[in-house]
Amino acid sequence: MVSELRRLIDNLSGHSIMVIGDMVADVYLEGKISRISREAPVLVLEHSGETVVPGGAANAVHNAATLGGIVDAVGVVGDDAAGRELAAILAGKGVRTAGLMVDPARPTITKTRVMAGGLATVRQQIVRIDREAKDSLSAAVEDRLLGYIKTNIDAMDAVVMSDYGSITLSPAVSDLVIATCRRRGIPCIVDSRYNILAFKGATVVKQNEAEVAAALGYKTLDTIGVLEEAGRRMQAAMAAEAILLTRGPDGMSLFETGGKVTHIPVSNASEVFDVTGAGDTAVVTAALALAAGASFVEAARLANFAAGLVVKKPGTATTTAAELLEAVGAYHENHR
Repeated sequence: MVSELRRLIDNLSGHSIMVIGDMVADVYLEGKISRISREAPVLVLEHSGETVVPGGAANAVHNAATLGGIVDAVGVVGDDAAGRELAAILAGKGVRTAGLMVDPARPTITKTRVMAGGLATVRQQIVRIDREAKDSLSAAVEDRLLGYIKTNIDAMDAVVMSDYGSITLSPAVSDLVIATCRRRGIPCIVDSRYNILAFKGATVVKQNEAEVAAALGYKTLDTIGVLEEAGRRMQAAMAAEAILLTRGPDGMSLFETGGKVTHIPVSNASEVFDVTGAGDTAVVTAALALAAGASFVEAARLANFAAGLVVKKPGTATTTAAELLEAVGAYHENHR
């Protein structure tokens, strides 16, 4: 297993991947705790900085680029500072951003986290403010998205659809992507937070336990028996070749055509710092691995290592091929 994973990591770079979905700007407003306000029982923060990092589907794009993929980012941003900065950050990583359609009628999706701390206190999130439009894309913007996808998808080695519930992946867009990938025989991986059953026919479906439970009407997936039943039901409902079910501290479970089930334990049981965006890391790592010729099991194992690395980093994070190689080597040494 180890030698094959190392070979795959060496071959992750250079593959063309299109990531389509809800592009999010994660904004971090930093402040130092100054005092309690006289106006209300709340902290007064002295502003000390502001950063923007790619979130949502943009985090998947960022991770794919960091791992060496040749990435097309396809989605919608507003005619605003957040959209321009997000596009600039991705372009600075070598991402093709011509597929980011600017729609002046809707804002860039932003998730602004106010972070506070001091010399003797732990930095922590105080509040999060989300900004997004929930209405459907206009016909003109949807047509531009469809046109870009039709023009460029045939050059791809894999496609990822990243749905955070912000309407970018309309039925017309997802139907086009799935049909084209099936016709061309290239892997199409979908990760949808709220509406996974709308993506029937994708090659691989990536979900976490809570998402699968909600989609299929389970209260919880609290035993292996219930988990495996849900995984098989999801595969039948989605007509997918594989279901990759992420399970937090219990690792991942892979369900393949023919009834094969593989449970993959966590790669590193050390302290988890932040789970933000780990699913995005997993899905693009799996996509690049499949583009490099991996089996579903190999792709899932590599995705598990990648997710295990980013949860040890603060905020929305990425990992590199070098870090993956080190993690695989360390796992091998610890499990001889």
